[in-house]
Amino acid sequence: MACKCIMPDEMSKPLIRERGEGGSSRHLEAPMSDPGDPVIGILGTGDFSRSLARRLVASGYQVVVGSRTPKRSVALFPAEAEVTSQMEAASQADLIFVAIFSEHHSTLMPLKSVLAGKTLVDVSNGLHISQDGPSNAEMLADFFPESCVVKGFNTISAWTLQMGPQDGNRQVFLCSDSQKAKNSVKQICHRMGFIPVDMGLLSSSLEVENLPLYLFPSWRVPILCTLSLFIFFYLYNFLRDVLQPYITAGKSSFYKMPIEIVNVTLPSVALVMLALVYLPGLFAAFLQLWWGTKYNRFPGRLDRWLVTRKQFGLCSFLCAVLHAIYSLCLPLRKSARFKLINMAYKQVKAGVEDSWVDEEVWRMELYLSVGIMALGLLSLLAVTSLPSVASTVNWREFSFIQSTLGYCALFMATVHTLLYGWNRAFDASQYRFYLPPTFVLVLLLPILVLLGRLALFVPCVAGRLRQIRRGWEQSRHIRFTLPAEDCRNGLEDISNV
Repeated sequence: MACKCIMPDEMSKPLIRERGEGGSSRHLEAPMSDPGDPVIGILGTGDFSRSLARRLVASGYQVVVGSRTPKRSVALFPAEAEVTSQMEAASQADLIFVAIFSEHHSTLMPLKSVLAGKTLVDVSNGLHISQDGPSNAEMLADFFPESCVVKGFNTISAWTLQMGPQDGNRQVFLCSDSQKAKNSVKQICHRMGFIPVDMGLLSSSLEVENLPLYLFPSWRVPILCTLSLFIFFYLYNFLRDVLQPYITAGKSSFYKMPIEIVNVTLPSVALVMLALVYLPGLFAAFLQLWWGTKYNRFPGRLDRWLVTRKQFGLCSFLCAVLHAIYSLCLPLRKSARFKLINMAYKQVKAGVEDSWVDEEVWRMELYLSVGIMALGLLSLLAVTSLPSVASTVNWREFSFIQSTLGYCALFMATVHTLLYGWNRAFDASQYRFYLPPTFVLVLLLPILVLLGRLALFVPCVAGRLRQIRRGWEQSRHIRFTLPAEDCRNGLEDISNV
């Protein structure tokens, strides 16, 4: 009789029946289990246990749940899962998920003889990140030395198990000292629609347990940098555009703080953060040229900076999008309407019939057009940085988008800022409190990055860098010559030349 298989894309369907009042069942029928399949046991009746039982039953496994109070817990599980005592569940099951908190592992000691020779899957997590150990899985292995302990499923949430792997992370990290036990858990992962990732021996379990506890580790520096730049430029703009007119002329411009000052600050942060995406790559290239090899390790800070370039770019994209939204809201302000009415009234009073200025019109048209193109390129970079999109392109396509189009976005954003400043950098009245306009400060780093990139385009520099990245070393290389009496096999070693 052929086995009835359940494909991963069917996992989101409610395949199991749940107990209603009076023990009745509802929803669709669960698939019949194959007599050759292992009986899966679950020790524990928490949220994770209930979701795991539903997913296992939907995948065609026979499930038995062990509980200290089976009569009270039976209504929480699907009708196809047997809910019994922990001793009975451990006796029936071939593979057992230990779904209880690690501090309660010792309460399973009465089951030690029953669990001997069986595979135990530890799904627990710690309360905080631990670097020393031992891990929960290693402690469970110490409690049950005759059992095969596998660490896994701790990075999968109960919601992911209940709704299906397509609604969450599909990867399940596994580690164990027993390859046979690990392979059996891998088969279960595949059948449930997940992708098992082999992390090696059980000594790696501490790293696996720490994975769900990290809180955006690669985002800390980019977010801190974004906030620091925002505070700096906001205070700088507040000092020039709000505080200076109030002190020197008694003019109150504090109404600019919620919208206008923020709108001037956001593009400043976006452009600097975008320049910080490509600056470490230039540092790395010039270091390789200086060393004459690619085999030297980069300094630690530069190495971490290179790893977090994606996060820097996404923070830049966020600021650029917020800048576009704020800019669209500028005409909706009451202050903007009052300014427009007052300007029209002054022009009528002065008898000015035509206030058209070609230079200003062209500047604004170019300014908006280049800004839209820069935002479009940034959007493309942000979309292609998503893993689901990046997996659909090859490395050359990905490199072209993130490097070539990325520098185009940086160039467009720099031109956008230059058009905004226009000739105001040479206007003495713009240097309030002897401070240069904001756009002058903002342009320093992007222009430096663009000039550095142009320097790498010089043929002699680009050629040498290409050689280095293909394995050539300045201090150690080999030259091939024709066979000679004093040169064995035609190979002359000119190392350290």
